[in-house]
Amino acid sequence: MRAAACSLATLIFFAALSGCGDDAESGTGPSPGVGNGTSRGGSGGAAGTDARGGSGGTDARGGSGGTDARGGSGGIPQGGAGGGAGAGSTDAGAGSGGLSAAGGGTATGGSGGSSTGPGGKGGSSSGAGGAGGSGGASAAVSPTRGFPDTGPWAAFYGTADDMGDLDALAGTFRIFDIDVDPDVGNFTKAEIQKLRAGGKNRVLSYMNVGSCEDFRSYWDKVPSGFVSCKSNTKAHRGLYDGYPDETWMNLGDLDYQKLIVELVAQRLVDQGVDGFYLDNMEMVEHGTATKNGPCDASCSQGGLDLVRKLRERFPDKLIVMQNATSDVTRLGTTGGVPFASLLDGIAHEEVYAPEYDSGAEEELLAWKQMALSVNGRPFWIATEDYVGSCSATAAAKKVYDKSKAKGFSPYATNESAGQTGGVCVWSFL
Repeated sequence: MRAAACSLATLIFFAALSGCGDDAESGTGPSPGVGNGTSRGGSGGAAGTDARGGSGGTDARGGSGGTDARGGSGGIPQGGAGGGAGAGSTDAGAGSGGLSAAGGGTATGGSGGSSTGPGGKGGSSSGAGGAGGSGGASAAVSPTRGFPDTGPWAAFYGTADDMGDLDALAGTFRIFDIDVDPDVGNFTKAEIQKLRAGGKNRVLSYMNVGSCEDFRSYWDKVPSGFVSCKSNTKAHRGLYDGYPDETWMNLGDLDYQKLIVELVAQRLVDQGVDGFYLDNMEMVEHGTATKNGPCDASCSQGGLDLVRKLRERFPDKLIVMQNATSDVTRLGTTGGVPFASLLDGIAHEEVYAPEYDSGAEEELLAWKQMALSVNGRPFWIATEDYVGSCSATAAAKKVYDKSKAKGFSPYATNESAGQTGGVCVWSFL
């Protein structure tokens, strides 16, 4: 099971104390504690000790170094501050300022130690300043991220033959959400490239992350080093109501995260898609009161962490999240990074049809008010609504008009699952 969320991390501080003797240099103290989880690393020793500041946990600041000591290594955001210059003991020189630790991950290094310390009796008057820590690696955004065009778009989870004329569709739509799982066999690599139209369009693959479907091969068959969904019973969170072939999974389970990021996602990328369309991420919003996919704090944070790991492994791929658009994700963080910065877009089903969902619309508007962009390209905010038939033109036109009026990118189709008749290509597009 994954460790608890950062708000529950235990703060551990160990102070190493060691005295200064006459006619002697600073004493050496024991090492302080290391930060646990997301907590700050322990502080170094007090004046006269050479103890190094504790290393911060992930997403934490490293502990400050003791006097004349090096600051602890930071977690992802920031290195610890260097220790101050040590006061000289009798007949002893002043201590040097502590070196500050290098910043970890995506953050800046810690500040240098103080440059002066009072001289001891007969000692020199100042200590050397500590060097500033080096910054962590910058989180550069891949130039391939972001959507050049926000629409029109279409989603279809059937086969290429059922989808319709791929060349004609590629000339109409700029974004596609399809299921390219190689074991399901809906699309060949050549058919995917036909939809991409030489790079003019973006093709995303559906990827279920919140639940695991028993018709996927990785339900019970995986290569060595992975745990299948079926075998990973510790991650099971019950059957998905209404979908008997799906089992909710604990998003904080490390074996499940590895399966999704390193096996499932990689297989989709190998098919030649531009990115992922994440489904059932709304599990992070469930809480524990429901029987339909209960998700505690560590499970919820684990969902955000899973997407961060996906971004780290595939920095140049598009990531769109469906439905989980509450403040849990909009304002969430993972590894010291705003969760929203990991995404290229969001989408929500059933905002305007079959019935109007004011809550879903308000959530999308809250994301829009953030004015996010990726490589100068607008953050994609889409709606997908179900009007019952590809001949329901009047109903679809109302959906498009309402969605566009709010600045969203709409698509209306017949139904969510079991789509028939191919992609709905509306005459008003």
